[in-house]
Amino acid sequence: MNNKTGKKWSVFFLVASAVFMSTLDSSIVNVALPYIMEDLHTRVEVIQWVVAVYLLTVSSLLLTFGRLSDINGRKVIYTSGFVIFTAGSLLCSMAGSPAFLIASRAVQGMGASMLMACSPALVVDMFEPGERGRALGMIGTVVAAGLTAGPVAGGFLLDLFSWRAIFYINIPIGTAATVAGLYVLKGTGAEKGTGEPLDVKGGFLLILFLGSLLMYLTHIREWGPAGPLSILFLVLSAAGCYLFIKVEAQAHYPLFPPELLKIRLFTFSIISAVLVFAALFIIIFMMPFFLAHPYGLSASSTGLVMVTPFVFLFFISPVAGELYDRIGSRALCTAGAAMLAASLGSLVFITPDSHLFSILWRMALAGIGTSVFISPNNTSAMTSTPVSRRGIASGAVATARNFGMVLGVAVAGLIFSGSISSSLTGGDSLENYTSRMEPAFMTGFTRTMLAGMLIAVSATVSSFLRGKERS
Repeated sequence: MNNKTGKKWSVFFLVASAVFMSTLDSSIVNVALPYIMEDLHTRVEVIQWVVAVYLLTVSSLLLTFGRLSDINGRKVIYTSGFVIFTAGSLLCSMAGSPAFLIASRAVQGMGASMLMACSPALVVDMFEPGERGRALGMIGTVVAAGLTAGPVAGGFLLDLFSWRAIFYINIPIGTAATVAGLYVLKGTGAEKGTGEPLDVKGGFLLILFLGSLLMYLTHIREWGPAGPLSILFLVLSAAGCYLFIKVEAQAHYPLFPPELLKIRLFTFSIISAVLVFAALFIIIFMMPFFLAHPYGLSASSTGLVMVTPFVFLFFISPVAGELYDRIGSRALCTAGAAMLAASLGSLVFITPDSHLFSILWRMALAGIGTSVFISPNNTSAMTSTPVSRRGIASGAVATARNFGMVLGVAVAGLIFSGSISSSLTGGDSLENYTSRMEPAFMTGFTRTMLAGMLIAVSATVSSFLRGKERS
């Protein structure tokens, strides 16, 4: 019994190291972008691909690697993920041109997608049903640690060294985790797979569908909703989606088994996750602009305010996970999404003259709601699926999160930029903000928060419609 307990916590800490490394890396890179752009002598339009290609690669491959972990066992996919992520980090640190760095980030994203696809499934596989909520809640705390430590560690490394140091730190961590994975996952069942063939055609069509859709969403402001490139990627996405559904319905071993959509708890958990992360990232995307421009905070103060929602993941995620083990996900996820909706609704009423505390409590409410939602929702999606399909369920949960983030940023950018351009700004742009832009800015900000509130209300409804867990 003691040996079994020790083994499951060893797996937990291995998963935690992967989650921490991937979240830390994403937040550190964002801080370093201006320095990378200057050192590699490139433009904003080019350097944004350092972030975009990573996001596209991760999101497009999550389901494929989740399915592969069911087929070949989680151990081989997970340890390979550490190897590829570490190799990608080494290549990033050596980059002498923007093109090489972007290609290296794609390699890093492939490794990250392998780690993300397996992480929740490994935790659920190792812990008993009454412990899973708590364990996944604790993983939420690790996510918070990575997100909050990233900007701090990034600033420290950039002050002392070059931007290359932010990739160097992954190399010893990734190497140690690879060795640990080979030892820790031995004899846990993570080596076993179904041995079924991989649906390669379905995997390609899924990449076409999700990759094209994410390209459209990430460039909608630049290309315009009905621009030629936008139309092209929408058509490619629609074709990929149609063909993927058709192929999966006929495949003997589909990449995404259609019968999973018949599981009410799984389907509504995935829908709710997309909506909650879309609503949350409307706040994450818009608030720095508000705090820096009409509100007038310094960069360091803006960063501290933006940490506020993530702080609550430290304390509330484990509690929400334990509550899930007692009462299920329906009440918790509905309440969490409702709190997020209330936060967005209350942000409609802030002004450049608002007291800082009135902004902080609204941001805190968003963090509390998200913290109450995440671990019960993830646990519900994972435990409602058969053991042989947990890899694909794990990949679906991670895909929903990433897709929701992209969707939120796209919606915020589209509504806000559309409002700014349709208002009287005196010809000024946001890059050259002046006080006379304040009315137009606040109009766009208010409309964007209202859109986020409607998305969060939809998440509240979908969370309630999932029904109750079977006892």
